[in-house]
Amino acid sequence: MQTEVKNNPPQLWRKWFKKEQIIHNLELVQNLIVVTLAIGLFLVMVIRLGDLFYSLFIPIDFQSVTSDILFILILVEIFRLLIIYLQEQRISVGVAVEVSIVSVLREVIIRGALDIPWQQILAVCVFLLVLGTLLLIRVWMAQIYVKIETAKKQIVLDEQEFEEKEQFIDRLL
Repeated sequence: MQTEVKNNPPQLWRKWFKKEQIIHNLELVQNLIVVTLAIGLFLVMVIRLGDLFYSLFIPIDFQSVTSDILFILILVEIFRLLIIYLQEQRISVGVAVEVSIVSVLREVIIRGALDIPWQQILAVCVFLLVLGTLLLIRVWMAQIYVKIETAKKQIVLDEQEFEEKEQFIDRLL
């Protein structure tokens, strides 16, 4: 087989350019990128956590400490998002929306709600309402999918029961 591929270059090209092989290789590269991002993100979290503990020894600036804590929580959520992607090969919409909400609230806390113009506060409120609505819709859709799956299973069970009764009647006759 090896000699056939060496002697016949078109077969070698076909092997390299199979759609499934290309997709598989691209997914491996993508997973490598995500693992690299996760490791880098973990290192950033450790560094920021060290900075946070160090900042507790000097006079405490409440706004700075709160900002650092929220930033670390955002990094943890993004890390969780990367882990979910590696496990399931999909982006978790719920986690992404939660990260967005915490990020927006962090910015409001850092800048101070009283120092932000009212137009930006209004935009932030609308944005948070939209994100909250997305979370509610996600929960609602999950319940609908559970009901659909339950109904499908019930239909299958009903069909099996009908077939069993039909076979029983056939045996009686």
